[in-house]
Amino acid sequence: MIYYDKVTKIYKGEAALEDVSFSVEPGEFLSIVGHSGAGKTTLMKMLLAEERPTSGSVFFQSENIHEMPPRQLFAVRRKIGTVFQDFRLLPDKTAYENIAFAMEAAGRSEEEIASDVPHVLELVDLGDKMRHFPHQLSGGEQQRVAIARAIVNQPDVIVADEPTGNLDPVNTFEVVQILKKINDLGTTVMLTTHNKGVIDSLKKRVITMDRGKVIRDDKEGKYVL
Repeated sequence: MIYYDKVTKIYKGEAALEDVSFSVEPGEFLSIVGHSGAGKTTLMKMLLAEERPTSGSVFFQSENIHEMPPRQLFAVRRKIGTVFQDFRLLPDKTAYENIAFAMEAAGRSEEEIASDVPHVLELVDLGDKMRHFPHQLSGGEQQRVAIARAIVNQPDVIVADEPTGNLDPVNTFEVVQILKKINDLGTTVMLTTHNKGVIDSLKKRVITMDRGKVIRDDKEGKYVL
């Protein structure tokens, strides 16, 4: 489904990514680890076409992302749900409204919104918090709303860039369990993290990066740096 083919990215004479190649199969759970500056976030931005490779290509369902016309790229982005470290919720909207807004942007009907938003909030164990504003929620709850927003349009892939970076161990565990549940339902998950405990508990594939290069790719990996 996803293939990075000899991807290099140069910023101001420095290589953020250097000759990176790997594939991600449909339904896979892949964690990408490495110290700050290793290139993890740049990899994710390549998939979302927020960055262009200096050389090499990134393919989504056999199509080169960076050669797509705008309309096709927009359609691809709708197949990719994103979760970030800083939640990025709209502060003046409730949990329900934050998720509904994502559905409205995707052109979904009022009937679909009324049906699907409560469903995804239940999936992330926040059915009783749908009328709460972000400031009324804990950090872990805000991140779970962000995950619900990412999955409500039923994407093929979830990209989670350091989603537990601002969370305590209890909330980290809950967020990771939800990502595993989403993966069990068939959605591909790409996770970047610094958290050794998260990686070691997942027992899923791990790619380790260092200075823009892939230095390990383990099918049932642990955090090894």
